[in-house]
Amino acid sequence: MALEMRDHCERCESAALPHDAPARICSYECTFCVTCSETMHHICPNCGGELVPRPRRRPTA
Repeated sequence: MALEMRDHCERCESAALPHDAPARICSYECTFCVTCSETMHHICPNCGGELVPRPRRRPTA
């Protein structure tokens, strides 16, 4: 099963996060931009889990 690659930050909603952009996710795939993740000390506000770098995918042609 592949990760759900969400295209926006769940906190600020203004950050566009294409599949090849740096982002942070928790084990439930909550997605945040790097700036918001740093502001939250890399802790997911939804589940309390650790926010880690999201793997990047190449854009599809």
